[in-house]
Amino acid sequence: MHLAHYLGLLHRAQVNLADAFRQVGSAHGEEPDVYHLCQQLAERCDEHAAQLQPFAARYAEEAPAEPDRLHSELFRGTRSGGIGLLRDLQDLYLMAAECDISWTVVGQAAYGARDRDLLAVVKRCEGETSIQLKWLRTRMKQAAPQALVVAE
Repeated sequence: MHLAHYLGLLHRAQVNLADAFRQVGSAHGEEPDVYHLCQQLAERCDEHAAQLQPFAARYAEEAPAEPDRLHSELFRGTRSGGIGLLRDLQDLYLMAAECDISWTVVGQAAYGARDRDLLAVVKRCEGETSIQLKWLRTRMKQAAPQALVVAE
């Protein structure tokens, strides 16, 4: 069973997304909405990662030794200025999208394994990840005209 691989991938993706949200929020503190929402979304990602822990432990004994390139590195640090904010939000969006599709895959595996507890966590967290994606998309739409049209 390879479910443990995806649980590990999703856990790591949530931890990395939380860290990236904190970095972006701190780097763009002049944008109060970005700062506060990024901190809140980071806490939510931490909660998602914590909720995965019991399932990682449950399925870990069935995991092969190496997960073969399941993890990607999307975020390499923050940038400055309007265009920097836009690029940082785009990086966050890509990281959140990775979490979103991983929740979908883990959810399908939970159906197959008939693991109702895991399925309940997936449904809750997948919905919250969808909200993160919507906020990021909306905030990028707000930042794009200023960053791309108006010179700094």
